[in-house]
Amino acid sequence: MTGPITNWAGNVDFGASALHRPGSLSELRSLVAGSDRVRALGTAHSFNRIADTTGDLVSLAALPPTVEIDTGRATVSVAAGIRYGELVERLHRAGFALHNLGSLPHISVAGACATATHGSGVGNGNLATAVSGLELVTADGDLVTLDRDADGDEFLGHVVGLGALGVVTRLTLDLAPAFDIEQYVYDDLPREQLDEHHAEILGGDYSVSLFTDWAGPHVNQVWRKRRVVGAGDLGAPERWFGATLATEARHPVPGMSAVHCTQQLGVPGPWHARLPHFRLEFTPSSGEELQTEYFVPRQDLVGALTALDGIRDRIAAVLQISEIRTIAADELWLSPAYRRDSVALHFTWVKDTGAVLPVLAAIEDRLAPFAHRPHWGKLFVTPPEVVRDRYDRHGDFVALMTRYDPAGKFRNDMLDRYFPAAG
Repeated sequence: MTGPITNWAGNVDFGASALHRPGSLSELRSLVAGSDRVRALGTAHSFNRIADTTGDLVSLAALPPTVEIDTGRATVSVAAGIRYGELVERLHRAGFALHNLGSLPHISVAGACATATHGSGVGNGNLATAVSGLELVTADGDLVTLDRDADGDEFLGHVVGLGALGVVTRLTLDLAPAFDIEQYVYDDLPREQLDEHHAEILGGDYSVSLFTDWAGPHVNQVWRKRRVVGAGDLGAPERWFGATLATEARHPVPGMSAVHCTQQLGVPGPWHARLPHFRLEFTPSSGEELQTEYFVPRQDLVGALTALDGIRDRIAAVLQISEIRTIAADELWLSPAYRRDSVALHFTWVKDTGAVLPVLAAIEDRLAPFAHRPHWGKLFVTPPEVVRDRYDRHGDFVALMTRYDPAGKFRNDMLDRYFPAAG
């Protein structure tokens, strides 16, 4: 380590004493066993201190990038440090797909699943719902393997594990047959149309994202990602719920070039080249932004948006763009979509923490009646007791942490705050 270690956005300086890049599983196991405090870093695309530690940070990027496809079981076993963009083309060539992808293909598989990162679509669970098996190095350096079928309920506590139970080294993911997507963007969706027809707007395509700057009575853009089911598709209408079909490619942030965005204008393409918003060739070298996201029950979308309308000026003043997506309910203990179909309200802020944090407090106050759950890897100020009450399995997860990590090797200040040890 030759200088400070920061996250992608540069708003977090990690407190680690060293950053390690083990080149083998045995080297990783020895490192974990010999550390007093250790955390896995992933691609550092979190905006809070969930990956921080005062001890050893470990990157898995140098471990062998193995990908093993089981065509009979329709699964893939993948090294945890691999990024989605490095995985998807291999799956597609073999005739397979993942059910969904996040906005960026540059994030690691393990990091995305550990924090319940997601794409969009009323029928699509977050990325972690594809996990059917995992392997992790525990506090004493042992290698433990868990399986969805064999380990039942406990397995559901491990998948969105926040790095608190060990260093995940391998994941097994469910696969689907490969498919094609065509993507259309619509401009200026009237807010009253969204309020009245949100179920049809958000549920009419495989994946839908709404982008708004909170500055006016319209949703700026609707990104419709539609599954191609045959040669009989007739394109998209010029007008749709009062919105107008874009005739040029769009970037979610007004005024920015769309050159790095995935292909639009209805040109069909493979799933992995359309489900993200940004192309793999675009490598974000730095992030002049902060991010926040809150999950509320899907049926409460209109109520939540109406509640935030009262502070839209405060939001718009420090906002780059806001995105609205849907996520299907799941059974993963710490998933923000645990047992409720959800809508996620995402905010990409200007890079000014001091200006943003008071706005977060105001947003959370407005969303409190809807039992909002914050994204684990983004900025939030929700008190620990509120977070605890939003997760039915909070106590079970604390017990799991105690069993797998009794000395607190994988703990940090954030985990101590939101998951204090029993007693």
